[in-house]
Amino acid sequence: MNEQKPITFLELIQAIWEGKWLICFSVVLFTGAAVLYALSSPNIYKASALLSPSESQSGSGLGGMANQLGGLAALAGVDIGGGEGSQTALAVQVLNSRKFVSNFITSRNILVPLMAANGWEMESDSLQYDEEVYDPINNLWLREPKGLRKSKPSNQEAYDVFINEVFSITQDKENGSFTLSIMHYSPFLAQTWVNWLVDDINEVMRERKKRETQQNLAYLNNQLNKTSVAEMQSTFYELIKEQTKSLMLTEVQKDFVFKVVDPAVVPEMKLKPQRALISLMGFVLGGVIGLLVVFLRFVIKKDKAAQL
Repeated sequence: MNEQKPITFLELIQAIWEGKWLICFSVVLFTGAAVLYALSSPNIYKASALLSPSESQSGSGLGGMANQLGGLAALAGVDIGGGEGSQTALAVQVLNSRKFVSNFITSRNILVPLMAANGWEMESDSLQYDEEVYDPINNLWLREPKGLRKSKPSNQEAYDVFINEVFSITQDKENGSFTLSIMHYSPFLAQTWVNWLVDDINEVMRERKKRETQQNLAYLNNQLNKTSVAEMQSTFYELIKEQTKSLMLTEVQKDFVFKVVDPAVVPEMKLKPQRALISLMGFVLGGVIGLLVVFLRFVIKKDKAAQL
């Protein structure tokens, strides 16, 4: 048995040259597969709106009232809520909640374009549907039931897709603004859904605050009628006054939590797929795999020669 000699650089170059056609085949194969994948992948568009916390939640409004009368409210057993930060943070949590998203999907009737669409036709501005999942002509769900999931997607399944693949909201820590975004095959639906989300979250939070304020007023009036202590009556009158102002503000304020700084527009350019990058990655991967096969074949051949 001969002692195996170290591999030299010239031997590697020679091995690459001898395996050039294998490397070329690997490059062509993987690049072609990447190009086919990139061309067959539908375009996805992203629409975004820039939002800022509404002024109704700060200053002399609810936030100011919370700071000025928080002690009195606690003494009277009333929760008058927090200011801008707490209301906005709560709104973001609501936006990501299962209940809000499920209600949004149902009330806006977007289950089909959310769960069955797999493309968009620009010329006719029409969605394309997965024929194994949904029949748009007869309005029938066709997929096979699996476990607890039926042919028609459940609210839980739709929520998972919406939160993980379609919707996002991020905050700029420097100025406190928010960016609410929707990704979809149709750029028009992406813009529409963003606008609907802003309208719906403002309405949900407005109604939520309205109910809380009405409950507070009912409680305060009830307690006022029960006490004869002048100081407590003065406290209740002040709280009733501020809660009434809050209720009036809630009634008239449309942009209750989020104010639109820059509204969503129909995106003209796709977000993904990045076809050039996918093709380049296929080219590089093909070259790397081709080189690895050539080197492996060279090492095996050299080992066999050393064993003779």
